[in-house]
Amino acid sequence: MLIVGIAGGTGSGKTTVVRKVMEVFPNDEVIVIPQDSYYKDNRDITLEERQKINFDHPDSVEWKLLIEHLKHLKKKGSIEMPIYSYLTCLRAKETITIKPARVVLVEGILILTDPGLRNMLDIKVYVDADADDRLGRVIKRDIIKRGRSVLKVLERYHDTVKPSHLQFIEPSKRYADIIIPGGGENQVGIQILISIIEKHLSKSNS
Repeated sequence: MLIVGIAGGTGSGKTTVVRKVMEVFPNDEVIVIPQDSYYKDNRDITLEERQKINFDHPDSVEWKLLIEHLKHLKKKGSIEMPIYSYLTCLRAKETITIKPARVVLVEGILILTDPGLRNMLDIKVYVDADADDRLGRVIKRDIIKRGRSVLKVLERYHDTVKPSHLQFIEPSKRYADIIIPGGGENQVGIQILISIIEKHLSKSNS
């Protein structure tokens, strides 16, 4: 099994890169494990406190469970992946059954910050993008998908997103094997990643 980590700042275009890779391969050959599914379940604190959680800090993720799940997939076992809601900041009671595949894409802003997870990644990718472009995407996404106002998004960006990006995410770029500037617009960078995956799949087919 080939495990590919795809990291990068909030709004850098990681999801677009993953989508373009997935368009090329059948679902049973390549699967996606989003870091967002592994945010800690915070039902022991109030909704007001939960809404103040810094989701751009490595401590917000349950790395141990993510690593356990990857190990289980590697041993050809299925996993029950959590479902996380940004509206309630809780995990749902339901889970998603993920079957093992020959290629796993682990995608998320913080995945190169955790040494245990980094050691499991065969290829480490960092999707890079200009800070202004990222902010524009974050505003659009948080209003549409997470029900936040522009003011709330900007407050959050300046209070937690930007400082955490500079403290944790940007420095994790040094661990990357491949850096894709310009996110989903960088066809050449995406094609290089697709070629590596194709090579792995054809090798394991022979």
